[in-house]
Amino acid sequence: MQILAGDIGGTKTDLLLARVDPTSGRHVELRSARLASAEHRDLAAAIAAFFAGDAPRLDAAAFGIAGPIVDGVCRTTNLPWVIDGDELAAALALPRRALALVNDFHALALGVDELAPEQLEILQEGAVDPLGPRAIIGAGTGLGEAILVPTAAGPRVLATEGGHADFAPLDAIDDRLLARLRARHGHVSYERLVSGIGIATIYELLVAEGIVEERPAVAARIAAEDPAAVIGELALAGADPACAAAIDRFLRIYGAEAGNLALKVLPSGGLYVAGGIAPRLLPLLREGPFLAALLAKGRMRPLLERLRVAVVTEPRVGLLGAARAAAELLRPGA
Repeated sequence: MQILAGDIGGTKTDLLLARVDPTSGRHVELRSARLASAEHRDLAAAIAAFFAGDAPRLDAAAFGIAGPIVDGVCRTTNLPWVIDGDELAAALALPRRALALVNDFHALALGVDELAPEQLEILQEGAVDPLGPRAIIGAGTGLGEAILVPTAAGPRVLATEGGHADFAPLDAIDDRLLARLRARHGHVSYERLVSGIGIATIYELLVAEGIVEERPAVAARIAAEDPAAVIGELALAGADPACAAAIDRFLRIYGAEAGNLALKVLPSGGLYVAGGIAPRLLPLLREGPFLAALLAKGRMRPLLERLRVAVVTEPRVGLLGAARAAAELLRPGA
């Protein structure tokens, strides 16, 4: 049996065609591709480009999408797409029950359960309860959060929009950043700061507040290239103090929100840091303020020190989770 799986983000759309054993749920990849989301008018157009006019017969499909799913429809958060499950199923010649639309972090949570030890980088060792809940947080184009709870019937995923919760300043500099962002946006969420755009925003605000001094050569590169990538590259290389300060603050805020999620979930099965940014900043995650901010929860610090904290280094974890969701649709009795 054949499935189509997709990991749909504001920047990229990953698609996977696979053959699946419906009993075991294991899949064998037939082909895959990464497409630039903005180059396609909608998901159906991206899928058509993936198949290049030679669409195979499908038995099921599942898509992890960056945005909330309401009544089978997703209006993507960082992309001008409306994905209607009924319409997409018809376009793929599938019965509606054979297609699943899930939040991208729902798919990512399922994918985390598929990972091998070598696809994880451990930031903090801890006791892992295989029956305990897992918490997943990840910054990329946006900030996603999810919870996975093992059950006798299989993993239960609680997708969230926790990245849009209110940002809480950690110090006087954060207070100043919050004041500027509140004037600009009204509501200020963690995603405004803990995301690719957030890295650029932090850098811009630190410069605007006179906390760091911007070098002309760096300003020129930021104007001509992807700002977050430039800032991260120069911070990793230790080549620019302003970029280093921006990434340091980004990691501090990221770690604080990861700790907030851990307090709410108590993930005895592990806290997983996913998304596209963490693997690229891995040396600074190991040595910088991320873990210190995660643990800085006063009387609850000893509780958080018991958790395993791991960075997901497998870039296709969301796609693996979407493939698992598609395979679940083929299980007898599903």
